[in-house]
Amino acid sequence: MSTAVPIVLAGARGHGRWHLDNIRRLQDKGIVRLAGVCELTPLTPAEIPEGLGTPEQSADFGALLDSTGARIAVICTPIPTHADLALTAARKGVHLLLEKPPAPSYAEFCRMADGIAEAGVVCQVGFQSLGSHAVPAVRALIRDGVIGEIAGVGGAGAWARAESYYRRAPWAGRRRLNGVDVVDGALTNPLAHAVATALALAGATRAEDVAGIETELAHANDIECDDTSCVRVTTADGLQIVVAATLCAEDPDDPYVVVHGSRGRITYWYKQDRVLLQRAGHGPEEFEHGRTDLLENLVEHLADGTELLVPPAVTESFMRVVEAIRVAPDPVRLPDDAWRLLPDEDRRVVPGVDGLVAAAADTLALYSELGAPWAFTTAHPKEVSP
Repeated sequence: MSTAVPIVLAGARGHGRWHLDNIRRLQDKGIVRLAGVCELTPLTPAEIPEGLGTPEQSADFGALLDSTGARIAVICTPIPTHADLALTAARKGVHLLLEKPPAPSYAEFCRMADGIAEAGVVCQVGFQSLGSHAVPAVRALIRDGVIGEIAGVGGAGAWARAESYYRRAPWAGRRRLNGVDVVDGALTNPLAHAVATALALAGATRAEDVAGIETELAHANDIECDDTSCVRVTTADGLQIVVAATLCAEDPDDPYVVVHGSRGRITYWYKQDRVLLQRAGHGPEEFEHGRTDLLENLVEHLADGTELLVPPAVTESFMRVVEAIRVAPDPVRLPDDAWRLLPDEDRRVVPGVDGLVAAAADTLALYSELGAPWAFTTAHPKEVSP
């Protein structure tokens, strides 16, 4: 690329630090240039990675886009701000890398996606796992019938978060804040990749691919949202996708998605880009794949038309899950005897939940169907048509 693409980063603290480091990596390659940082409180020189110089800073996102001549905006701000900031950029002709989840409700997502399309700009949604070369590789294995007829897709995420995690920002762990949707639950934010990746491997990424959604939402922490939850998506062609998640694991491990077939299974650890193929009559085969960075892919798309990996349309079914969780009854507070505090780690654990998460992904059953003593069932009608 002959000239580096000027970029503005909105939200440079928290997860935004990862974006700063990634922009630095791409700037070193001559691909992009950090032109501006939008933060309510400006970054100190010590907060800007060495080599990024002194980008212009402002709390006024629109003005910063104008003054820097940014061509791409990276938005890594609180979930409720995504749609408005994305539309601000779109109206100025600025392309987008938008952190997941793209919006806190399906209506906000549609408003944003429609506005982006109308403005004629390009938006990449930050599901980094969908940049993995493992995704098309697994899809090819499925398409070629390597594990037979697909019986369903499971997802498992057994993670841990300290209680301080929910004190990091006013919106953390909230379903709503000041009357505005937030929906910062385990399945919609920290383990959103498990949901989006399971849907992608199932080939069910569009809104019309979803026929029904069931949710079971609970929390051990003193929060509004779910920290221990599962969801079952039934696709239009009858395939079942179950994703189980917890932020209260006893022994946290890497999340994964597993495709169940009539003659085998494929397990994909999406943070490692690692795939395990197990099938009848063969020994286990393991593959490690590369990954395309989503910001780099966006720049290449603008430069030469390289296919964009995660446009908003690819996240429609994920947003259907977000919407089902948003409109579900408030998550159930787990009884005091269902969790315990690990004082040294400042976190709450739910004994036995690691096994439940794995069993849900393995059997495509919800927590209540697996006999979890604290589980419950919430019946949900099919999703509203878009």
